[in-house]
Amino acid sequence: MRPDHVIIGSGINGLVAAALLSLKGRKVLVLEREERLGGCLHSAEITLPGFQHDVMAATFVLFMTSPAGATLGPHLARHGFDYCHTAHPTAVLRPDGSSLVLTMDHAANVAAFEALAPGDGAALSADTGGIGADAPFLFALLGGNLWSWGTAKLLFGQARKRGLRGLAAWFGQALTPARGWLETSYQSPLAQALFAPWVLHCGLTPESTYSGQMGKVIAFALEAAGAPIAKGGAGQAVAAFRALIEEQGGTFRTGADVDQIVVKDGKVTGVALTGGEVIPCASVLASVAPGQLQNRLLREVNLPEDQAAARKFRHGRGDFQLHYALDRAPEWLTPGLEDVALIHLADGIDSVSKSANEAERGLFPAAPTICVGQPSRLDPARCPEGKAILWLQIPDAPRVIKGDAAGEIAATDWDSAKEAFADRIEAILARHIKDFDQIKLARTACSPADLERMNVNLVGGDPYGGQCGIDQFFLWRPYPHAADKVRGLIHIGASTHPGPGLGGGSGYLAAKRLGA
Repeated sequence: MRPDHVIIGSGINGLVAAALLSLKGRKVLVLEREERLGGCLHSAEITLPGFQHDVMAATFVLFMTSPAGATLGPHLARHGFDYCHTAHPTAVLRPDGSSLVLTMDHAANVAAFEALAPGDGAALSADTGGIGADAPFLFALLGGNLWSWGTAKLLFGQARKRGLRGLAAWFGQALTPARGWLETSYQSPLAQALFAPWVLHCGLTPESTYSGQMGKVIAFALEAAGAPIAKGGAGQAVAAFRALIEEQGGTFRTGADVDQIVVKDGKVTGVALTGGEVIPCASVLASVAPGQLQNRLLREVNLPEDQAAARKFRHGRGDFQLHYALDRAPEWLTPGLEDVALIHLADGIDSVSKSANEAERGLFPAAPTICVGQPSRLDPARCPEGKAILWLQIPDAPRVIKGDAAGEIAATDWDSAKEAFADRIEAILARHIKDFDQIKLARTACSPADLERMNVNLVGGDPYGGQCGIDQFFLWRPYPHAADKVRGLIHIGASTHPGPGLGGGSGYLAAKRLGA
């Protein structure tokens, strides 16, 4: 049966597009080159039997609060997709043992910030309240179709509401780097340290243009919606998507590596697999990195402007994942962290900036910024009774190794350096957990090179689909000029607007564009 739409790649954007289109009665075929579905959504027993780890992506707040999540949530719930929550979504833990927890209780957060420094509570209220007040406009820009009459009407309405100078001032403020935002808004180093690491999860740094606005958005989202994980693991979310899509007549093929998109007279006519099979279709949604699209899938199509742009497209820092199986729940030496979903180990703005800069220069950070997830606190079924797991993400690892900022690791390839870098991270972690060496049962490290081997779109271990500086974002993602010049082809995925994360935004926009 000839499909109406072929979707290349089964990550979150491919799954969202497939689900929305299949719910509209379209015949959808999802092709995945790996032997498993899900892209960065992957759960496995990678340490010990019975310990279920989210190997890469883990936190679903972006999906839960997205238009895709709102539309698909009830359908996915019928197939077993549910969330596990905590009232304490995030915290920061500094080297001296001081910490600050952000809860889902706004009044409690304001009081805690105010107790740290007079005025900081009011600043938090102003920041999250400002995002809430601007939400319809802001989230339309962050997640909507920018090249549309709807966006043009939205901008016109804002110009009438604010005046042209007022609108220009709003955009100017929105471009403020996180360092500028935090240092001028919060007096407490703890408050600054709480939010500074979060910009790394947007593919940015504290000095990046518009990172301040993204920090405020994250603060608003965490306080309002928390940091939920998928019950049973990210793989359960993939299973729910698959069940929904197959229920609606959609089909999947794993181990199906697309060699090229077949184009005739500027229009898609099908896809050819590496084994020679050709699948006829008139519509393709390609969830791939720009290099994969232009240098491989469209290599026989004359698109000189796009091919040149793909060669210049920049990928960001690598990601390093570290997973632990523990004999019991970690006992933090700093009280109050037991039920926190995501804890950043970082000293403050300067430490986050330093580690990111070292990674961008190809160095192992001397003191990497570490994000520690405690999924078994939210979802005890992830491991045997009485045991625990930890999920660590280091979002500032070098893609290409040129050296070590600490002068200790001599290796310059990830396969040789992985365990030494993991030792550095573990030493930092162990300072904050009682008897860590005694409760550690096993660990598994996934380097940027490992991540790229798992998913070809994670170029150099970059999980954000490309460097997220403003010149490669919004209207200019992935290229400054308009893309999708082949009729019947839509480029989706983290490398396209609205960018990375589990919101499924580009898949949602593509499906809507196709009438879903």
